[in-house]
Amino acid sequence: MACKNCKTELRTDYSFCPNCGAKIIRKRLTIKNLWHDFTERYFNLDNTFLITFLHLFTKPQVVIESYINGVRKKYLNPASYFGISLAISGLVLFIMRKFYMSDMDLDIFGMSMKAETGEKIMNATMDMSSFLFVLYIPIFAVAGWLTFNKKNYLFPEYIITAIYSLAHYNIFSFPISLAVLFISPERFMNYSLLFIAIMIGYALYAANKLNNFSIGERLWRSISFLFLFCIGYFGVSLFLNILFLIFGVLTFEDLKPQ
Repeated sequence: MACKNCKTELRTDYSFCPNCGAKIIRKRLTIKNLWHDFTERYFNLDNTFLITFLHLFTKPQVVIESYINGVRKKYLNPASYFGISLAISGLVLFIMRKFYMSDMDLDIFGMSMKAETGEKIMNATMDMSSFLFVLYIPIFAVAGWLTFNKKNYLFPEYIITAIYSLAHYNIFSFPISLAVLFISPERFMNYSLLFIAIMIGYALYAANKLNNFSIGERLWRSISFLFLFCIGYFGVSLFLNILFLIFGVLTFEDLKPQ
């Protein structure tokens, strides 16, 4: 018998391949063993996803520093954690688009935006949601690197901090987003401003945990972080609108108020 992953010859009593560590699968797929594999992979107490999720609440500095310092087995790596978060946010967008778009008030800033313009912007933004979320990574990384870097981490190491922070926000805000959609879809866009505040708040929490500054230093560094984030956020918003104009999603006529 050979391992299906690395083709190493195996003894028939092996449960795992001694060469690549893959589990030996002997049974055909059934609903029962699919469910068992899913729950074992994501919800058992020894699972890296569950441990990563819990520890990013209680001790995010340990999760982040572990990866930076070369620990790879204890916690889920940032790329996989970020991938799960994108899948979850995609589910929220699907539910929003499928069931609640007609109920949502898209003119959240009272700019007298035309309804069709708001719908165009919303649909185009949802189509690019994963790309936009990825753009937040360098914004958070730059803001954290310039304001919270007592340990002199390199910029790529702050990329890891940003990925973990953004992914964790996306995952723990998932049930909150669903609840708002179910209870009050017409106010969802207004609550999105609160979601942004929560995202920034968690990033600041992780940055403060990672760097042991005094209370006074934390305050001015947090204000500086917020200032840099706002510059990046409005920069992305401007970039997005320019893209919409270039590719014909919007026209200058669409941007005129009613």
